[in-house]
Amino acid sequence: MAKSKKRFWRKAIGDPVLFAREFLDIDPHPGQVKWLLNSTKPENALHTGNRWGKSLVQAIKILHLCLFKIRDPKYNHIHKYEAVNASITLDQAKIIFENVIRLIKGKPPLEKMVKDIKFTPFPHIIFGNGAIFWARSTQRRGEYLLGRDYDYFNFDEVAFEPHPEYVVNQVIMMRLADRAGMLDYTSTPKGKNWFYRKCCELRKNPRSGYVQDGDSRENPCISKEYLERKLKSLSPSKIEQNIKGLFIDDINQVIKEEHIRGAMTASTGLSAPVRGHRYCHGWDLARKRTFTVGITLDITKKPYQVVALERFQRDWKEVYEAIRRRHKEYGGEIIIDSTGLGDVVLSELSDIKPRGFNFGERGGKAKSELIANLEKMHALGQIAYPYVEQIEEDGQLWTLQDELRNFYWDKNSECDAVMALALALWLVRDGESSNLILLPRVERV
Repeated sequence: MAKSKKRFWRKAIGDPVLFAREFLDIDPHPGQVKWLLNSTKPENALHTGNRWGKSLVQAIKILHLCLFKIRDPKYNHIHKYEAVNASITLDQAKIIFENVIRLIKGKPPLEKMVKDIKFTPFPHIIFGNGAIFWARSTQRRGEYLLGRDYDYFNFDEVAFEPHPEYVVNQVIMMRLADRAGMLDYTSTPKGKNWFYRKCCELRKNPRSGYVQDGDSRENPCISKEYLERKLKSLSPSKIEQNIKGLFIDDINQVIKEEHIRGAMTASTGLSAPVRGHRYCHGWDLARKRTFTVGITLDITKKPYQVVALERFQRDWKEVYEAIRRRHKEYGGEIIIDSTGLGDVVLSELSDIKPRGFNFGERGGKAKSELIANLEKMHALGQIAYPYVEQIEEDGQLWTLQDELRNFYWDKNSECDAVMALALALWLVRDGESSNLILLPRVERV
């Protein structure tokens, strides 16, 4: 190492920006400088527009952490030091991993500090000081992360993770517990989802968390002409999210986060039938890999309470038995998804007189009206439900709240519980001035 570099080496331990400039020949832009100097809390969140430079700044941070083994000094006696960049897919996780490799290559002093670079069974860099940097996937609810412990964890593109709450709280936090490791969340926003709520939580607790946003225009390497074209062609909401890196309501998401939280707050929980109360039931029936779901509402007063929920994959005989059993227990009107099933199901259950609803009726408008009513009921605060979760046979975690958050106008074919809820609410739509359950406009087969 040249003498001119040696005098910076000790200073660089506590200064990742100096490290980037003197040893990586990179001059971070002001937003990246701010992140490198301030993201030192136990949990740090970075939400930016596209092309702001998240991958590069995290590669700088990870390389700095690994070379100097940055952590609480009381763990310095432990030779082992492990850092990981994880994301929804291994391909996504490898983006930052490959950025770290590019930062090292062509710089002899840094190349000498790398003992080996391997790509099997998972990509990882072994440093001469005992540190290891991994690229891993969070698929299958973080299954591939189990059995290891880390000093530093970067959760890349966390806004797109389907089960973030479980992966973070049940998997990642336990992987960091041994050495009080640091956790970063970095992502372009995707509506006001779990990542948004985590950022709000960290902003309220500055002693343990740091949050930073980033506008794509902060990156001097991006073509100004290109950005100007984007600013003229993109909708205001897309500019807020994809350029400014801000959280906005996802226009394709049916149920807003604030309405989901409101429905949970108003819930009295699942419950057995109560004498004198009135109930109705919505059933969405399984097709191929989907689930049969039955939801029961207590419609005695508003907000209507979800008091029973059953979700399963069984043969048709057991489906009929479950629907009859629920009706016998609670009583009340029943509406069933009859799309594609014709009069078979309705005939089998004729003894309890269910109503059928065909999603494809009127060229698909029936389904649109059903979803619109679901959205309206949430917006008016007329529905309440508790947190409901279920571990599936393959070990995956399903929750009603995750399904509601991932229910989109253009992507809803596997949201069985949401459709069951929508069906139940269809039975009580527009009934504000009446105590009677209004009959749905449905297909009678």
